[in-house]
Amino acid sequence: MNVKIGFEIHVQLKTESKLSCKCSTRYWESEPNTNVCPVCTGLPGSKPFPLNKKALEQAIKVALSLGMKVNPSITVLRKHYFYPDLPSGYQRTSTPLGVNGKLNGVRIRELHIEEDPGRYEPRKGLVDFNRSGVPLIEIVTEPDINSVEEAEAFLRNLHTLLTYLDVVLNPSIVFRVDANVSVEGGERVEIKNINTIEGVKKALSFEIIRQKKLIEQGQKVKRETKHWDEERNRTVTLREKETEEDYRYMPDPDVPVVVIDEELVEKLKETLPELPWERENRYVDTFGIDRSKAHAIVSDRDMAEYFEAHISLFRSPKFWADFLADRVKGELNYRGKTFSQIHSKDLYVIALAWEKEEITKEAAIEILRAYIDEKIDDVKKIIEQKRKLSEEELMSIINDLLSREESLVKQYREGNRKVLNVLIGKVVSATKGRADPRTVKDLIEKILNTA
Repeated sequence: MNVKIGFEIHVQLKTESKLSCKCSTRYWESEPNTNVCPVCTGLPGSKPFPLNKKALEQAIKVALSLGMKVNPSITVLRKHYFYPDLPSGYQRTSTPLGVNGKLNGVRIRELHIEEDPGRYEPRKGLVDFNRSGVPLIEIVTEPDINSVEEAEAFLRNLHTLLTYLDVVLNPSIVFRVDANVSVEGGERVEIKNINTIEGVKKALSFEIIRQKKLIEQGQKVKRETKHWDEERNRTVTLREKETEEDYRYMPDPDVPVVVIDEELVEKLKETLPELPWERENRYVDTFGIDRSKAHAIVSDRDMAEYFEAHISLFRSPKFWADFLADRVKGELNYRGKTFSQIHSKDLYVIALAWEKEEITKEAAIEILRAYIDEKIDDVKKIIEQKRKLSEEELMSIINDLLSREESLVKQYREGNRKVLNVLIGKVVSATKGRADPRTVKDLIEKILNTA
């Protein structure tokens, strides 16, 4: 069955103060309902400050990075709905700041700047207004996504873009996602406020299966708004889905029209960093790196900067890229960590020792794991202890072993080639990983085939 998915993605912007008042945006650091004022709690007679300039500039930067046309002016609207986290009964949101963008082949319909509501806990019946008024951008896509896998790829690339632009208020919550899902051209169901990409994947998977089952049973899918219940791993109905008319949009009489200066847009365009896909193309074109490896490195800005800072030390940029994209990233994924969460100062030392064949692959991986787990401090000392043995040293160890393993040697010479692996394992074990298995194999065969 045909699936259509569209997103409304909300990103808290990295500003010191809220969109329309001077309260701090670091709402999580305060006791509930203490980081508030008459404006962000919607008290009668309170008047908003002029729109936060830094929030506006950051919103423009995101719009430009998504290839959007920035409109010459925006009007701040009141979006009316009644929910416990909205003290004034309306949310301030702008007309589109940017339109007609694209990411991953997915069309971006529009981008708005708006205020975050407070935080409501339905099960406890509690509301915290500390978050109310924090600047947001809302990124609205067209329903161009046709699978959970495409949805994940889109969100991961958007996540990377936002970290490159450095516009995210709280790195632990890069965005909140409202996902719109329809199956076989049926009614659209919205799933509200999903905080993680993994959560989006689970919510979409559940909802797609639910709708398909209804259709197969000859039932109609209701147009409604749902909540993703992480504890029960299911979507739960919140309310019937509103239409645009239900929100009764009207221009906010307390906020004048905001004119977007063309010179400001050009200035912000010049300050944009190298974007992730631009950096990925450069790695492929300049260093000859496989695109999948380049993408893996670029998707973590801290790793990409570390890669570039040390690339001149390596004979092969491909080797350095493989080490980070495969070995380091694999170990990080296994531990559920990002590059910024580990001590990375001497990672390149391990990779250099491996590239120069001073240590074996097995030793390099062993040292890498211990280093990531913070079990070693002096990497150079450990590398010296694990340094590969010379051929002369290896020959001595192998000859000694073969003299003690007469039975295995006899079996080998009688045609049982499988015992070769046993002999190699015994040598590698005896050298505590300081011998390359391929070199050991060649030397054992040389000795046994010429004796």
